[in-house]
Amino acid sequence: MEFEFKEKYDFDDLVEVVRCLRLPDGCPWDKEQTHKSIRQDFIEETYEVIEAIDNEDTALLREELGDVLLQVVFHAQIEREKGVFDIHDVANDICQKMIVRHPHVFGDVNADTTDKVLDNWDKIKMQTKEQSTQSEAMDSIARSLPSLIRASKMQKKAAKVGFDFECLDDAAAKVTEELAEVKAACESGDENAKAEEIGDLLFSVVNVARFAGVDSEKALYDACEKFLARFTAMERSAADNGVDLKDLSLSELDSLWNEAKK
Repeated sequence: MEFEFKEKYDFDDLVEVVRCLRLPDGCPWDKEQTHKSIRQDFIEETYEVIEAIDNEDTALLREELGDVLLQVVFHAQIEREKGVFDIHDVANDICQKMIVRHPHVFGDVNADTTDKVLDNWDKIKMQTKEQSTQSEAMDSIARSLPSLIRASKMQKKAAKVGFDFECLDDAAAKVTEELAEVKAACESGDENAKAEEIGDLLFSVVNVARFAGVDSEKALYDACEKFLARFTAMERSAADNGVDLKDLSLSELDSLWNEAKK
């Protein structure tokens, strides 16, 4: 196998590197991989990009974007070997999609606000995917998405045909209603009912977040980080006094929690 070593590589070089890794005399691990075997890698690399963005770490962002790009090229190479498509087909398709969905930039359509742009995007998306109903548009939302994100996307599509609450108060009232149904299901002891009602409650909370203009997935992420910080402070406070959290009463734990909140 021949490969040209350089001081500076570009995208075409990345494509060639991946091709070489997959050759019969390439890397034993790389040439054994399939779409499914590296599926989780793609997910993990994507989340690492998100973490770099959240931490405003540009050096790490550059590195992690490279890891994601590697995943894209790797999947395209697998299909290239089958003679189905290659990375150039992928680039062509996304270019065509972006041009078609931005007629206000590449055509003569007027869309001078973000709302108009998004409205046009959804209409064009439904046309190109041959979707005639909002149900079909909802069904096309990836089921592999985190459920909070999927719920929000479904609610937004339902709202486009008027199926929505009129205001935040109405959405909040639905949460109260669903919470009562959760309590009733728990009292009944019906396991299926409990799971169903808790799902309805979570779906309703996402609605409230949407009305409040809050990203529910990000809000829950931040809540987890806040809980972790406060719990860590509790644990350290207890350790400083020579005790373990599990040996404290609930009232003592509450006291430590309230102190951590300060």
